[in-house]
Amino acid sequence: MEKTTKFPPDVRDMPDDPGSARRLPGGAVRPDYGCGGLYGLAAGVRRWLAGERAGLPWMASDEPQQAGGGVLVFWLVDGLGDDFLQRFGAGSALLAHRRGRLTSVFPSTTASAITTVMTGLMPQAHGLTGWFIHDRRFGGVLAPLPIERRGGGALHGPFLIPRLFPYRSLFQRTRRPAVVVAPRPIAWSGYSLRHSRGARIVAHDGVDDLVGRVAEAVRELGRAGGGYVYAYHDRFDALSHRHGCHSAPVVEEFGRIDVAFRTLCDRLAGSGAEVLVSADHGFIDNPPERRVQLDAHPDVSAMLNAPLFGERRAAFCHVKAGAEEEFEAWAREALAGKGVVRRSAELVAEGLFGHGARHKRLAERVGTHALLMEAGWTVSDHVPGERHHELIGVHGGLSAEEMWIPLIRARCA
Repeated sequence: MEKTTKFPPDVRDMPDDPGSARRLPGGAVRPDYGCGGLYGLAAGVRRWLAGERAGLPWMASDEPQQAGGGVLVFWLVDGLGDDFLQRFGAGSALLAHRRGRLTSVFPSTTASAITTVMTGLMPQAHGLTGWFIHDRRFGGVLAPLPIERRGGGALHGPFLIPRLFPYRSLFQRTRRPAVVVAPRPIAWSGYSLRHSRGARIVAHDGVDDLVGRVAEAVRELGRAGGGYVYAYHDRFDALSHRHGCHSAPVVEEFGRIDVAFRTLCDRLAGSGAEVLVSADHGFIDNPPERRVQLDAHPDVSAMLNAPLFGERRAAFCHVKAGAEEEFEAWAREALAGKGVVRRSAELVAEGLFGHGARHKRLAERVGTHALLMEAGWTVSDHVPGERHHELIGVHGGLSAEEMWIPLIRARCA
């Protein structure tokens, strides 16, 4: 019988002290960059890939680590928060195999979290601090995953990608072979190619095809003496954005993912593979009455050197020199009960983006100020040429729904 896995205690939610200069939104969950967070899992995978015999953070110390072989599968379901799993997972195989919960990184968003998973770096080291980042070298605000300017189309240029992503991937540091199984539309994008260096890329056409591709990769790696499979599924996230995080289409998609997980475990039975399932972030809904549009405040926009970047739930601002106090005064009054304004340098010093080495453009990527929104609230603006995206489900903030992600484990002995 499989032993019960021991996990570090959950990170405790930090209370919100209204009189503190370090105030965060109510109920904020700070990211754990140790064993209790997604970064800790990625760091454990990095050590495993390097052939180290140190215990992995999601395993009990008395369990065999298969340091000389074995296949490790990490399936990341974009957007599958622990709150959703607990609410809608009754009777599911995924909930039955849940072994604990982890925090996401900050911001709790795909660009930051997936990059951590594919590099083993904290957000302050890889520098992708949201769906949008600010980088003067490429014209200002851009989206690094599709590699597009905000409102200005695709970016091109010599050495663009290595300048934008100047770090090694997780798979370049490994002694074991690795396979990345990604959705076909993005499997060979510029971002994917750069962050999958050292691994073999396999495209999948949906969750059922993902199962077959992963099972095939496990068989191949097993014959070769072991290795790592990283699989990524994005449809749950897309449906949550479009319909809301508790909507019928999202619940139906969860059912398909659960069936796929059962099927994968059945197909890998006897392989000895270790299967981990987690996410990059969870979700929270944003009703229309809880949307702050900065365009309605042209006097405030005039205080900024650039459009907003980061996330709707955690927006970064480049405030013009000399306008800092005026901007903060506006935010405290206009966002009372809706969000918290903080100096970005304080958030860096407090470790919200990680600790240790910092990306050389981190200060530019987090701006001078951050607008951290309360549960359910967002802030956004619009730039010419930009298509309006109506998002019901959102993420990127510090609420428990966004920050807590499940740790699911199956051993295919």
